[in-house]
Amino acid sequence: MTAWTAAADGVTLAVRASPKAGRDAIEGIVTGDDGRDWLAVKLAAAPSDGAANEALVRLLAKAMGVAKRDVTLVSGAAARLKRLHISGDPAVLADALNHIIRDKA
Repeated sequence: MTAWTAAADGVTLAVRASPKAGRDAIEGIVTGDDGRDWLAVKLAAAPSDGAANEALVRLLAKAMGVAKRDVTLVSGAAARLKRLHISGDPAVLADALNHIIRDKA
């Protein structure tokens, strides 16, 4: 199981965000108690006025090599568990995610 699923116009990514961390960083894949995989992300921004969500979009866009406008928060705006849609070629995006995960292993 992976933390993302391919769609016709990109990928949907499951993220577990930890705001108010010391730095912005992608930590790797974590498995929840329910068996679902999430991409663990630390964010220095506080979860107020959308600052952590903006930092998350910025971090993922940079890591994936896409524009910020291609990363959309689908659900979880006020929660740690979030779903984001990243627009683009699903195969290219999946390769980028696999590369990010390999670097964290």
